[in-house]
Amino acid sequence: MTLSSTSHTATTTGARDHARAQAGTIAESMPVLPATSYQRVPPGVDEETMTWAETIAAGGYSSKVVARGSTLRLTDLHGDACAHVLLYNADQPWERLNVADTVKVPWQAYLGPGHPMLSDQGRVLATIVADTAGSHDALCGCGTPAARARRHGDGSPHGLTPAARALFLLAAAKHDLGPRDLGPSVSFFKGVHVEDDGRLRFIGAAGGPGAYVELRAELPLTVLVVNAPHPLDQRSDYSCSTLEVLAWRGEATRPGELLWSSTPELERALLNTADYLTARGIE
Repeated sequence: MTLSSTSHTATTTGARDHARAQAGTIAESMPVLPATSYQRVPPGVDEETMTWAETIAAGGYSSKVVARGSTLRLTDLHGDACAHVLLYNADQPWERLNVADTVKVPWQAYLGPGHPMLSDQGRVLATIVADTAGSHDALCGCGTPAARARRHGDGSPHGLTPAARALFLLAAAKHDLGPRDLGPSVSFFKGVHVEDDGRLRFIGAAGGPGAYVELRAELPLTVLVVNAPHPLDQRSDYSCSTLEVLAWRGEATRPGELLWSSTPELERALLNTADYLTARGIE
């Protein structure tokens, strides 16, 4: 085999030198390590409390374990992101987001500030504490490889138009989770409205570039995030823009806070959460 003299990566040494030369390169989609060095820390947030700073391109995914009390901020940087999210109790991952209870227990199908993200144990995994987008979906789940293939010809995770569920499988595997652990997800920044006859109408994005939603972790969480088109998005191209994911340490919701007793349903779910933590000796 004859190696080209013009190839920089045709030898192990050349490949190593080429790889090392990429150090310090800034791309549109990448994690920033350490997160404390991120240049776009939200106003009022101490940069030293940052634990996650990443941008996710269309067709990308990420995941991380965050501590109880952390704030997770998802930002639609350019106005066309779709953040599919799954949450798990990091200590007992069989407890995970239950979308049916998340819309049923609070008597509200549309996500917004004060809305609890409930598990199937009646506990609050996270609470939405801020929202400038106002257009989200907790009814449709995410797109499958078969559906994405019908629309764009390929839904495989490493193709040009990956399906959200295929990407969730990759994110889940990093935490020893598999297909049986993937329940319905929620989708931030793409809204769906239920019509009087029960049909679902896709609203799409409403917040515009820079819109964000913040979730407060009420338990230690494993967070899976996928940025891919919504399953009801009928556009012919694979339309999705960059998503920013940030997290920083903080305090979980405490008794006496306005949010704690904002509704009877949320108060009971937070009491269930506190009871679980007390039994496990977690402050």
